[in-house]
Amino acid sequence: MNVEAEKRLVGDRAAELVDDGMRVGLGTGSTVAYLLEAIARRHPKALFVATSPATAYAARALGIRVESFDELDELDLAIDGADQIVATGWLVKGGGGAHTREKIVAHAAHRFVVIADSTKMVDQIRPPIPLELSSFGIRATLRHLHPTALRDVAPSPDGGLIADYHGEVVVASDTARWLSSTPGVVEHGLFSPELVSEIIIATGRTVSSTRLEGGS
Repeated sequence: MNVEAEKRLVGDRAAELVDDGMRVGLGTGSTVAYLLEAIARRHPKALFVATSPATAYAARALGIRVESFDELDELDLAIDGADQIVATGWLVKGGGGAHTREKIVAHAAHRFVVIADSTKMVDQIRPPIPLELSSFGIRATLRHLHPTALRDVAPSPDGGLIADYHGEVVVASDTARWLSSTPGVVEHGLFSPELVSEIIIATGRTVSSTRLEGGS
């Protein structure tokens, strides 16, 4: 069974979590694309917010009603993919550069569910770690964050520059604290287990779910 089939399986499983009346955050990425298709087939009467313009566009094209997140202060559920997942619940996100909005949405949700294919499970977090950086003083920020490189991509929807930290990650929590404390760092792609409620992984034709103590 290939990776795309695994993504479809977890997308289908996660779509079953969406009930009528819910306020739901939709993540960004290739696995979420399958989630959107599954939600569109079920047609739940829910309110959705998107973590990126790309997700909003794709959802609306499928007939999913996407609202602005400006009018809400909390969500019932958020569902998103990940680039790396370790058994303790630490995640790396932001391959698509949407990690700032993804983290805001995850934190606002009572339940944050991560969906992924089997290739995303790792023994240890490895670089690169996605970053969103302020353009003001960018050379000074990059010097402090060495080794970090800017991506040759458009700024984030909020105007931040997208970059990747390529240094070693020995202890994820220490790296997360250091990045968060660095002036010029808008947000980083390390998501702590405290944010995560459940991880759904597909391995071949088997879908497994691990519940964590996290979630807002």
